[in-house]
Amino acid sequence: MKSPSHFKKDYYGGALMVLIGLAAIYASVQYRLGTLAHMGPGFFPCAVGALLVVTGVLIAASARGQTAPPGPAIGHAHGMPDLRGALCIILGVLAFLLLGEYLGLLPATFAIVFISALGDRSNTWLQALLLSLAMMAVATVVFWWALQLQLPLWKWGA
Repeated sequence: MKSPSHFKKDYYGGALMVLIGLAAIYASVQYRLGTLAHMGPGFFPCAVGALLVVTGVLIAASARGQTAPPGPAIGHAHGMPDLRGALCIILGVLAFLLLGEYLGLLPATFAIVFISALGDRSNTWLQALLLSLAMMAVATVVFWWALQLQLPLWKWGA
């Protein structure tokens, strides 16, 4: 079962996603939306914003019908938040930016996935490595081959 603080996080997280989604929709309608066949510059942000709103509502609603288990809340004994996940995600993004600029798409993808995966304490080094390698393959197919992103797979130097 989830702890009482986890329910609050679900509500707050869902509400935050709804607010971000509504802001994206509001910003996107200032551009031409177009149609599904001929999308305008505001179509994609509007669609992503709508998906964020729906997802946020579902997350908040999922916490509504659940009850908290009796006993103490799950967490650190000293009461401090666990910052490992946030730190790993920030470091992963910074590594992606640096490696994408100087080494290319594949090293940058490996770095962001590997470092971010280590933010979850249940992941092992091997799991992070395998996930990173799999995401390198996905990035190659989706971004380099299908979307023809103008970022080279490998790049040496500046």
